[in-house]
Amino acid sequence: MNVALKLVTLAAVSISFGTVAFSQAPASKPAAISRTPDGHPDLQGIWTSASVVPLERPAGLKGKEFFTEKEAAENEKRVLGMSSWERLGSQAPEHYNMSQYGLDLSQAKVASTLRTSLIIGPDGRIPPLTEEAKKRNAERSARNRGHQFDGPENRPLQERCLIYYSEGPPMLPAAYNSNLQIVQEPNRVAILQEMIHSARIIPTDGTPHLPPGVRQWMGDSRGHWEGDALVIDTTNFTDKTAFFGSTAGLHLTERFTRVDQDTIVYEFTAEDPATWIRPWTAQIRLVKIDGPLFEFACHEGNQGVANTLSGARAKEKAAAEAAKQISK
Repeated sequence: MNVALKLVTLAAVSISFGTVAFSQAPASKPAAISRTPDGHPDLQGIWTSASVVPLERPAGLKGKEFFTEKEAAENEKRVLGMSSWERLGSQAPEHYNMSQYGLDLSQAKVASTLRTSLIIGPDGRIPPLTEEAKKRNAERSARNRGHQFDGPENRPLQERCLIYYSEGPPMLPAAYNSNLQIVQEPNRVAILQEMIHSARIIPTDGTPHLPPGVRQWMGDSRGHWEGDALVIDTTNFTDKTAFFGSTAGLHLTERFTRVDQDTIVYEFTAEDPATWIRPWTAQIRLVKIDGPLFEFACHEGNQGVANTLSGARAKEKAAAEAAKQISK
């Protein structure tokens, strides 16, 4: 069965409960992992990246890359004990009841970890922006200031159901539905995200990258094997997604290492000299779940953009009418 046909069969994620413990680093020779007929580790299955660990290390944990086992257990209990709205913060409770639909983090299968941030290293934070990036991002914000509600093009990409920040690449845990499916063949690997359901089909047969003039929202990915690790190199981004302010020159390297039957270590390194003063790396544990994935039909019944813009027009109309009254 080819990848295209397999992807058609990817449908609907059942929620798996509990936590999975794992060591902080993969063993040099993972034992008892499944392999494909060509001898490579079998990465296929449905996985979740749900995590109680933030991308960046909190200020109060500066310089502390790992918790003790006791501290990690306390942090996990604390995070899972919070309501979804406490975790998400800016979203109003009227959005919907997360737990009612099985979407709360406490209802997901979460990999336990001693890490205090997904970003590895002593800082545990995204490196500072270059002066060029600060200027560029300030100009971008200035251009949109006062025009945030002019039309759909001024609204965030995920609000418009175009691409979700966690889909990547690189892939990050989402607020909910942090689930994905991997399908693997000798010459390609496919990764399907549940959130907005984007799919990447990645050649692993040595096919070169697309010409520099061809730019894609998810970039152009090419994979190869380094021992038991699948390494994916992605270039040819556009500046539309602007990952944490990045440019079209973003260069991404991802590594997938299956360390046991239930765990893949996913690591990515982001490099863009026009944006950050140095490359940075994050490591996320993907934990196997039963599935299946559910279709995330983002556009169907999505009234968010229309309601936001109609609300803005109503506000403008009210302001105009108030101004008329004052001028009388």
